[in-house]
Amino acid sequence: MKKNITQKTLLFVFLAAILTACGGTDTSQNSGSNTTNNNTTSGVIPIGIALSQTGNAALLGQDGINAIKIAEKYFNDKGGVNGTPIKLIIEDAGGEEQTAINAFQTLINKNKVVGIIGPTLSQQAFSADPIAERAKVPVIAASNTAKGIPELGNYIARVSAPIVSVAPNAVKAAIKQNPNIKKVAVFYAQNDAFNKTETEIFQKTVKDLGLEVVTVQKFQTTDTDFQSQATNAINLKPDLAIVSGLAADGGNLVRQLRELGYKGVIVGGNGLNTSNVFKVCKALCDGVIIAQAYSPEHPNEINKIFRQTYVSKYKNEPPQFSGQAFTAVQVYVEALQALDKKTKVSSLPLPQLRTELNKQILAGKYDTPVGEISFTPVGEVIQKDFYVAQIKIEKDASAGKFVFIK
Repeated sequence: MKKNITQKTLLFVFLAAILTACGGTDTSQNSGSNTTNNNTTSGVIPIGIALSQTGNAALLGQDGINAIKIAEKYFNDKGGVNGTPIKLIIEDAGGEEQTAINAFQTLINKNKVVGIIGPTLSQQAFSADPIAERAKVPVIAASNTAKGIPELGNYIARVSAPIVSVAPNAVKAAIKQNPNIKKVAVFYAQNDAFNKTETEIFQKTVKDLGLEVVTVQKFQTTDTDFQSQATNAINLKPDLAIVSGLAADGGNLVRQLRELGYKGVIVGGNGLNTSNVFKVCKALCDGVIIAQAYSPEHPNEINKIFRQTYVSKYKNEPPQFSGQAFTAVQVYVEALQALDKKTKVSSLPLPQLRTELNKQILAGKYDTPVGEISFTPVGEVIQKDFYVAQIKIEKDASAGKFVFIK
């Protein structure tokens, strides 16, 4: 009998060892907020990046990835967090809610990050941010502009200005350029939370300015054929078309509007606010007006350095999502530096470090590529500088740029 028990015991130990080796008993996956390990003891401070590298938001996510790579080198070359380097750990947030949730869970539970930048889309944020909130992990959104993002929790903030502060500027600029605008056609992606918020703001702005909305056409961010919506709108002879979508679908809609003969003004929403849209609609992007929360021409020193580095590395001007992603990294670094001067971050258990870091983020003021910013108590960015740009494509359609409207 004793021999049988011993054999069973050895078998149990053997199986347990196999499971452990395969990761089957890694309890750290369950809750990052319960661990007392602080990765700064390994000589780096890990910050999570949950941006889209695949899926329908990849064109936007790539702008952010480009910038955070510059930011990591820049701040580490300057000494990191009072001598301790930062390490940006990238997880692909994809284009869906579940892929963003998976990225957040991996960064929180496996990588033990002190905070997260992301996700790319507001639609994703409404699902993924509560994961971080429950784990008490700070999140800084670098591209989420829909209504209600900071209100998702005490640990959620954003450096991406809410669309209500930005979008109306594009319509006003269009009217300033074309005072005869009277009739407006509106297009928006109905399966995306941000675009539904943005189109409401656009439509309210149009009505407040005394213009007529002659049609509202809906589509999906996964659509590629917009012939029906474009034709329906063109038949009503609008003077202005407003497109709320992402870079791929929105760019294709712009292209098809032009191919079908639309000659009027086009205002693009924030989802088209990337130089990656140039490869989608090419020469037919020319003239599209888009409001901006960042300008490469902002005159402060940090933006001059960022712009010069970005142009040197990527051969084009940094777009808005890049400026905001760099800003998000800067906020983390400067908040960590300030916290470290009060209490060495390497001495704090990870849950306490995350909590104290969150408090410091909200308390700070930052001079960033998007200008001077701070935060409200709920994590909303306070920003004063906004812009409007117009896409200009080279005559041979080989390249394009955002030309800022004075």
